[in-house]
Amino acid sequence: MGLSLSERDFDTVRRLVKEHAAVVLEPGKVYLVETRLAPLARGEGFFDLEELVECLRATAFGPLHERVVDAMTAHDTAFFRDIHPFEALRNSVLPDLARRRAHERRIRIWCAASSSGQEPYTVAMLVREQLEALEGFEIEILATDLSEEMLARARRGRFAQLEVNRGLPARFLVKYFAKIGDEWELREELRRMVEFRVLNLAKPWPEIEPFDVVFLRNVMLYFDPEMRRELLAKVRRVLRDDATLFLGAAETTLHADDAFERVALGRSWGYRLRRARANA
Repeated sequence: MGLSLSERDFDTVRRLVKEHAAVVLEPGKVYLVETRLAPLARGEGFFDLEELVECLRATAFGPLHERVVDAMTAHDTAFFRDIHPFEALRNSVLPDLARRRAHERRIRIWCAASSSGQEPYTVAMLVREQLEALEGFEIEILATDLSEEMLARARRGRFAQLEVNRGLPARFLVKYFAKIGDEWELREELRRMVEFRVLNLAKPWPEIEPFDVVFLRNVMLYFDPEMRRELLAKVRRVLRDDATLFLGAAETTLHADDAFERVALGRSWGYRLRRARANA
């Protein structure tokens, strides 16, 4: 199978991924595209990558295009990834929300671009660890991704040994997982805590009820400045006035949306709407 991409074919893939996932592929990413699309081309029965891309050009957007976009979208994730935001959630954000929402008894958390589920399940475990402080609260955890395949994996709640080795504390593994063959399965009551739903951040969003906490981590790294501004503007519309937004360690709202301010949360940083500070 021919694995090399012509400049024209690379541009076709680059435009497709930009239009449907807002992910920017720089000119030097030809090798990345070849590496990720070669298995897909084989699986779909194409002779080479040129034939695959020609099919993309010749047909209207459909399942094959979706699989290409999915293959080119980063799905790297881990339990308790970059531990500090989750420490902030446990030690600062959840206790503060328990006080602020004492009358409502309801907290909504959104994990965007949730991939195979490690992040929302990390949140679910931390909520379970706070049962005493959150007794009587309705905790809603929404996890979204553009990939149906990733969401199907996440709903199963089964993880390979290598996946649970990446960041999951041993006591959480023992407490919340059961060994099933070669995999570890999350307990059913934890799986039921998370609602998984398809949502493409780059496309128009459905009506979403506001959230108290949003995890939008390691997503904007792949977007251009204009898309970052658009995304943060949409996020603002689904945040409660005193909500907390968590971004990835290398991400910021600076020069993208001045409606946010960065706040220290232990060894991590969160972002809150500036108007919330006056009402705090």
